[in-house]
Amino acid sequence: MNIILPGGTIGILGGGQLGRMLAMEGRRMGYRIGVLDPVENCPAAQVADFFVQSELTNTQRVMDFVAQVDVVTIETELVPKMLLADIETGKATRPSSCVLALIQDRLVQREFLQDHSFPQTPFASVKDHASLTTAAQRVAYPAILKKRRSGYDGKGQIRVAGVDHLNEAWRELGEVPSVLEAVAPFKMELSVVLARSLQGDIQLYPLAENAHRQNILHTTRVPARVADTIRLRAEELAVSLSEALDYCGVMAVELFLLEDDTLLINEIAPRPHNSGHFTFGACVTSQFEQHLRAICGLPLGDTSLMHPVVMVNLLGDLWRNGPPRWDRLLAHPQVRLHLYGKTHAAPGRKMGHFLLIGENPDQSFNQAERLLQGMMEADSQEKDFLLKNPGKEPFQKLARPLETPA
Repeated sequence: MNIILPGGTIGILGGGQLGRMLAMEGRRMGYRIGVLDPVENCPAAQVADFFVQSELTNTQRVMDFVAQVDVVTIETELVPKMLLADIETGKATRPSSCVLALIQDRLVQREFLQDHSFPQTPFASVKDHASLTTAAQRVAYPAILKKRRSGYDGKGQIRVAGVDHLNEAWRELGEVPSVLEAVAPFKMELSVVLARSLQGDIQLYPLAENAHRQNILHTTRVPARVADTIRLRAEELAVSLSEALDYCGVMAVELFLLEDDTLLINEIAPRPHNSGHFTFGACVTSQFEQHLRAICGLPLGDTSLMHPVVMVNLLGDLWRNGPPRWDRLLAHPQVRLHLYGKTHAAPGRKMGHFLLIGENPDQSFNQAERLLQGMMEADSQEKDFLLKNPGKEPFQKLARPLETPA
């Protein structure tokens, strides 16, 4: 096993916020960080040692980039699986192309879970009109029709109330290969973030309790408000899954907790995860440092939670009337703000997040919601302007241009 020590070079395919935080932690540890991404001045490029602007499908450019690094990792599942397979023939690549292939295709992921007897919601494959008819009979309603590929944050999926709506939903998705999944009647959404080393050692982070708005993660609170028996079962599922995948690095397992305390696996993320951002400030070792430790062959770090914490995502909607009121947020002494360096805001686009650390989780959660609301409220001068000029924005707070969320 080749251990890569500080001074070595880590290559990240993808330049979003996950790549940015990986790069920040890697440079702090003394590694050189290279990033490849199609977008100039992407979040990770701003903090990397070197950057290559290229599409992930440009094999020659990617291979030239890989030649400059000691180990390759990904921050997006959009990397072509065959390209990653080519890379790993000559370079340490974590996660593997086999894991990526499983995650990229939702049907393959569901069938893997089924073959290994992991609990999940009922599902059926949809690839043509005949299979659509079969799926309609196999899955109870309400259900969700999801594209097999390229879906995230609720994109590429449609809720289906009944069989009469199924044909319309499939047409709306473009009649592409899809998966029909029964809606899980959950009472809570949970996630287990863990790291598995090259040697097979595993470290678990505290169980996270998540809440979504419009299919995008809104808040994470840690520790989750569940009994120890549920926490242990969630951890056992995640550990077993990481071993079945022979995984190396940080991964997240999203779970549904049902009314009868049954746990179902929703999906797997083969990388640091949005619900693990609480670790970057509230745990001894962040998920980003931990991922780098794992892929470089180092011992895993301590995952202890230093303080209860709430994480709140900051979406581009906050910028609709100009920059948010950072002064109000940062007036709280236990807030840790992370902005991702994105130059344009758009509704639903993840622009940053903040942590609120405190010993009373319920109090912190309520405070976090109030802080978020306060960032959006206009001050008295702005309110007066808006009353006198309906439909207009305050001059000093013009919103930045909007673009497609990412």
